[in-house]
Amino acid sequence: MTQLDEDDGGTAMDAGATSGEGAVNGVNRRDALKAIASAAAITMIGAEASAQGTPKPAAATAPAAQAPVQITRGPRGDAWDPDLIHPKSDWPRKLTASELATLAALCDVIIPADAKSPSASSQGAHHYINEHVSAPGAGYERDLVRVRGGVSWLNVESERRFAKTFVKLSASQKTTICDDICYAPKAKEEFKAGARFFSLVRNLTATAYYTTDAGMKDVGYVGNVASMKWELPPKAVLDKLGL
Repeated sequence: MTQLDEDDGGTAMDAGATSGEGAVNGVNRRDALKAIASAAAITMIGAEASAQGTPKPAAATAPAAQAPVQITRGPRGDAWDPDLIHPKSDWPRKLTASELATLAALCDVIIPADAKSPSASSQGAHHYINEHVSAPGAGYERDLVRVRGGVSWLNVESERRFAKTFVKLSASQKTTICDDICYAPKAKEEFKAGARFFSLVRNLTATAYYTTDAGMKDVGYVGNVASMKWELPPKAVLDKLGL
């Protein structure tokens, strides 16, 4: 677990328990992520506009191949490449197929599908994480170490508790493990490093999901859409404002 024991570096977005849609202080997990993502979505609209297509969902089980997955789509522009008009050349992706499969399963624990919205992995959240940790630069190399170490720990812990890798666990078994690492300030000492890994992945999953069309629809964001007509607010609203 030494691979995970680095400073958190500003990724501590600890939103509470992962179990189902359980409420924490009266706010359920999906609503909490929506609130956080709304601000991020506004600054990331340009990045989403330059994306070429929507990534496909990960396979249901971890492929046997261990070679790095080479994906040439991107960059969409972000802290690593803010120039959306003339983006830099892409870079090779560093995570393996099996690592991506584990991340896809974890992303869907963080943002599962519900009655009106798809899951995080169906929108390519795990591919976005791969793009992020594969980017050149010391900060991204640190995140790569944390994600790689965290994925390894997640599978070791899954084998220890349930004699199966994480992708093969039931939803309740995945939640049982994630509940121990979902909130860093209250995590037990043996889960502190895992909690820092989970915090980073939750940050990246929310950023990825809520900058897709499906994620923005889930939040209720309707900007970046051409309007054919202009309508004033309802009279009751204007009267209330004294206008």
